[in-house]
Amino acid sequence: MTATLWEPIAARAGSAAPEPVSPLGTGFRVAPDLLARKPAEARGLDRDGVRLLVARDTGGDDPEVAHHVFSDLPDVLRPGDLLVVNNSGTLPAALDAEDLDSGERLVLHVSTGTPEAPDAWIVELRRPMPDGATKPFASPSPAKPGLRLRVTGGATVTLQRPYTPRLWVARLDLGMSVADYLTRHGRAIRYNYVDRDWPISAYQTVFAAIPGSAEMPSAARPFSTEVVARLVAKGVYIAPITLHTGVASPEAHEKPYAEWYSVPEATAELVNHVRERGGRVIAVGTTAVRALESAVDEEGTVHESRGWTELIITPERGVRAVDGLLTGFHEPEASHLLMLAAIAGPRLIRAGYEAAVANRYLWHEFGDVNLLLRR
Repeated sequence: MTATLWEPIAARAGSAAPEPVSPLGTGFRVAPDLLARKPAEARGLDRDGVRLLVARDTGGDDPEVAHHVFSDLPDVLRPGDLLVVNNSGTLPAALDAEDLDSGERLVLHVSTGTPEAPDAWIVELRRPMPDGATKPFASPSPAKPGLRLRVTGGATVTLQRPYTPRLWVARLDLGMSVADYLTRHGRAIRYNYVDRDWPISAYQTVFAAIPGSAEMPSAARPFSTEVVARLVAKGVYIAPITLHTGVASPEAHEKPYAEWYSVPEATAELVNHVRERGGRVIAVGTTAVRALESAVDEEGTVHESRGWTELIITPERGVRAVDGLLTGFHEPEASHLLMLAAIAGPRLIRAGYEAAVANRYLWHEFGDVNLLLRR
């Protein structure tokens, strides 16, 4: 069975999304008690004390699966390998909101800007729950063109048009930059599997330098300064890209949409140097894959690049710039699994995910991580 190629999202706003075919096949389920409900630090662990499952294609009949803690990463990698990390910082992108016509209380998730206009932003309206979490609106949603909201801090937001069945393009009248406003008045986006609101510091990685993501580039969360120092001492390179992530509501499992990215010249040159010398380029997170693959040409050379990317990575398209991926565990229906299949192939993914369930690894942004290596 062939995985579905996603259609360009901008041309299909408001239409039903095609269904992806999961590389895990049908019947794969994640028990609710395997969803990480709180940060590692609140579970009595250091950040680098979460578990690390390593799945590697050895070329034989069965992939190699090994179990570690994240602080073992310098022992797993080789001198000359390169980790490409996302240095985007997480914004407190959730705001309480009130419908100015009806008085209904809502929650607004501010996602990303758009390539269309500097004052047009993608947002999601959600229903607040008694425990402080939120959930998507079932039909009918209060969202409609012209809907005006007052948000935390007193600013107004006006919905303009649908972007997807879940997301809207909106005008934000904030009186300052979106990043500044959210920093003053917002809180971290929280989904219902997380037990309570956590401070925005819980959603920052050690590499966070340029604020701009609505949700944490969570694959890098387990890195500590000690692990970074040991990696460098071993001869493992680390280089940054920037990709500001939008909201990825886990209930919807939608295809990715346009996000702003930057691949610096120094990072592009280092990727090319490592590949020429036979080292492995390992992306830390699907965001790093998307940025690198948006900057690579058909011959596999990465170039300095920046702008908006709508690239969707599938097994049919494949990858040209990466040899491995360090990532969290994704829901069976998540569109990110098509990217994982493009990098590692469905056999390696199934072996890793079956081992993760059997050994009770934890899912989502506060959970454990998976290193997929195709050589």
